[in-house]
Amino acid sequence: MSEKFGRLIPAIVFLTVSTFPFSKAMGQAPVSLQEQLGAQYKLVKMGSDTSGYSVVDKGTLLAIQKGGILAVPYGDQNILANRYEGGTIHAPSGLSLMGRKSIMGKFGKEQTTHLFAVGDKVYPMRIDVNVAKDTVTLGIVACDTCNKTDPPTYNKANVVFQFPKGSLANATAGGVEDTIGQVLSISNDDAQQSGDQGGQQQGGQQPGGQDQGQQQQAEQPAAEPASIEKGMTPDQVEAAMGKPEKKVTLGSKQIYYYKDMKVIFLSGKVSDVQ
Repeated sequence: MSEKFGRLIPAIVFLTVSTFPFSKAMGQAPVSLQEQLGAQYKLVKMGSDTSGYSVVDKGTLLAIQKGGILAVPYGDQNILANRYEGGTIHAPSGLSLMGRKSIMGKFGKEQTTHLFAVGDKVYPMRIDVNVAKDTVTLGIVACDTCNKTDPPTYNKANVVFQFPKGSLANATAGGVEDTIGQVLSISNDDAQQSGDQGGQQQGGQQPGGQDQGQQQQAEQPAAEPASIEKGMTPDQVEAAMGKPEKKVTLGSKQIYYYKDMKVIFLSGKVSDVQ
């Protein structure tokens, strides 16, 4: 009996170790959706001095794709919540706005609201993932220098992305980012401006008004279009596409962001292009 029991011990130990989750055995906790979105959207840092509020550290620049997001000045304590569901922005109701106006009037303050328009630029202030309610909330604040708002107000708002019941628990970061992108897409203004400045500095003006750089470009044969294939390494992708505008690393997953697409690597190989 004792001999049989002794032979069973290694089998039990092996079974226990082999069925133990690999990530836990290696001491690696799974990356949460909150952390993945935090890696995608850098939050802005705001500060204030005697001149008022200002941006201390820029965040990821976002461009508004759907108008109708109702905002308030940065100094207001209560941030208005705008809900995005079924492809539509649902701004705060008129009743809630009237209640807000009444409360502010008691403190001798004037109610001021602002509707963001399509094309306005904003920074993310906060990200909150609530799996129980199937919501992802993005707090945003206006980039007044981008929008040429003078005097600056740094209007802010919350956009609550409502997902179908029970879906957020199994949602991927890419799927959530695609939904957010329907309202707040990552802007390429900074990269485009850098490219424009570089093009203006190269070459010189030829007699007759033709730019030397344009003339040389016209003389060169057209280059073959770049292509990306599954299984390529990051070095091969950079050789074909150039340096990405942004890189995000999440464990074995790495994302390269280009102007109109993102390349996803798993374990150092291209697994998907979106």
